Amino acid sequence: MAKAQDKTVEEKLQAMFDLQVIDSKIDEIQVLRGELPMEVKDLEDEIEGLRTRLSKLETSVKKYEDEIARYRNSGKEAETLILRYQKQLDDVKNNREYEALNKEIDLQRLEIQLAEKKQKGSQKMIDDKSVQLNSTKERIEGKEKELEDKKVELEKITKSTEKEEEKLTKKSVRARKGIEERLLRAYDKVRGAYRNGLAVATVERDSCGGCFNKIPPQTQLEIGQRKKIIVCEHCGRVLVDNEIAGIVEPTEA
Repeated sequence: MAKAQDKTVEEKLQAMFDLQVIDSKIDEIQVLRGELPMEVKDLEDEIEGLRTRLSKLETSVKKYEDEIARYRNSGKEAETLILRYQKQLDDVKNNREYEALNKEIDLQRLEIQLAEKKQKGSQKMIDDKSVQLNSTKERIEGKEKELEDKKVELEKITKSTEKEEEKLTKKSVRARKGIEERLLRAYDKVRGAYRNGLAVATVERDSCGGCFNKIPPQTQLEIGQRKKIIVCEHCGRVLVDNEIAGIVEPTEA
């Protein structure tokens, strides 16, 4: 077999077109999968973000619950002190002691009021966080269901196409070995520049099969002669005539 660089222009054009056909079939499979792989990844990232948010909300709720417990204990301690001071009032010996005890009782009552106020504030925060927490849980459940559906859909498509894609990928690798490096670089560059991945195009109705711009008659004649590689002056795709396209089907391995 002739080396890639030693092939005739016609053989080089045929090899490039054969590669294009194989790669286009691979592209069709990837189009069939569509945006599903990206959608699955985006959903996984979104769920991870929601779980992080959920964890922070749960930590926040726990913090306010602990605060309420502390304020409640503080209030109980104040009530205990009030009972103690009230009992001591029965044994006071002078007005100074009586006033001092009443002052302590008043201070503890203020402590109870403050503790109750703080409890209400913390409870309000818990109520607000709980609404967000429940909403986040619902969003996670919805996204997990959506993710599961997407994964099932992707798995079905992958399962039905993976053998064909693997086979075509191997054929593409073999086909690339028959094309010289400089042509491969140009081929890959053009393929990467267009969404349809078309780097080699036929002449259709006197126009480039890639960008559909008109091709001058003289250029069409030169394409048919296959004496040099000709690219579309508008899109840069390699142009081949219909005869090459007619014998395009690569042989099975």
